[in-house]
Amino acid sequence: MAPCHFGMESVLKKEINMLGYEIAEVMDGRVIFYADETGIARSNVFLRTAERILLLVGDFTATTFDELFEGIKNIDWPEYIPENGRFWVAKAASVKSKLFSPSDIQSITKKAMVERMKEKYATDWFSEDGDSFPLRIFITKDRVLVGLDTTGESLHKRGYRKLVSAAPLAENLAAGLIALTPWNKDRILVDPFCGCGTIPIEAAMIAANIAPGMNREFTAENWNHIAPRKSWYSAVDEAGDMMDLSVRPDIQGYDIDADMVASARKNAEAAGVLEMIHFQQRPVSELSHSKKYGFIITNPPYGERIGNDEEVVTVYKELAERYAALDSWSAFVITGYADAEKYMGRKADKNRKIYNGMMKTYFYSFNGPKPMSRRKS
Repeated sequence: MAPCHFGMESVLKKEINMLGYEIAEVMDGRVIFYADETGIARSNVFLRTAERILLLVGDFTATTFDELFEGIKNIDWPEYIPENGRFWVAKAASVKSKLFSPSDIQSITKKAMVERMKEKYATDWFSEDGDSFPLRIFITKDRVLVGLDTTGESLHKRGYRKLVSAAPLAENLAAGLIALTPWNKDRILVDPFCGCGTIPIEAAMIAANIAPGMNREFTAENWNHIAPRKSWYSAVDEAGDMMDLSVRPDIQGYDIDADMVASARKNAEAAGVLEMIHFQQRPVSELSHSKKYGFIITNPPYGERIGNDEEVVTVYKELAERYAALDSWSAFVITGYADAEKYMGRKADKNRKIYNGMMKTYFYSFNGPKPMSRRKS
């Protein structure tokens, strides 16, 4: 089971299919799919838009805490967790269900797990000084989904972003936004509000086919009885074979803040894509480009990231003015500012609601014309 940002389910589903796995179910904010033991490693290494990968070990209905206890106890925990394993409920979430207290769900789950473990290991005490087995529980309309967290630190943490701006866009969300556009590595991409560089860096990683998880660690790397170590080596080797660092896409990132531009360069260097991106200190009022059929993909400042409403309006008016001057370009703008479309000067061709954490944002698509196909002479 792969949780994702609300609004990104279709992108994640496509990614999973491209990895060769069958989709079992698509829900709000998560996709359930079938995979063998190698899929644990491959999905952690390759999926750009997932937040984490959970091994789904329980799926049942519970309307009382007694039913929750029995449902959890019925799971064969010793199959997954060794006697000295450290196990706990890292997160419990409940939506439209009779059981709604996260702390009670967590404590009852832990008790039920201990009871099942006691039966197998014939002990009343567990040292829990071994490998970690964090658990996540989602209860929706009384349906309980129980997953072992194979990932650990969220997948959006690729490992390259050491320096961040105020309210930065999560890496997996940035990758998902790019996937929602027709952009590809042969087309120009400009982010005029690049901040710490997340959108240009994710675009460059996509262009070079750099797997987002190939340079980080995962909790399940130590679960040899579930996901053998060789499957992790194999996934990283596969990622290495697919990577193409020779590509030179036309990706540009601008920001009015010189310190942010410097941070973006350092982050791009850490990601191994600095040579694929042109970063420059430049205000949005100076946005221009001589080429046609380019893409603006950006996250302009709003709310806490900028001062008063007048400043926000000025930013969007300047963006709209410069976009209007870019012949045949397309623009894709994610923002929490509800009046953004009004100041962009035209109605969006599409407006998709996406939740960035708990914040509702709007992803506006302003489509330009498609490039004329080149005829063979």
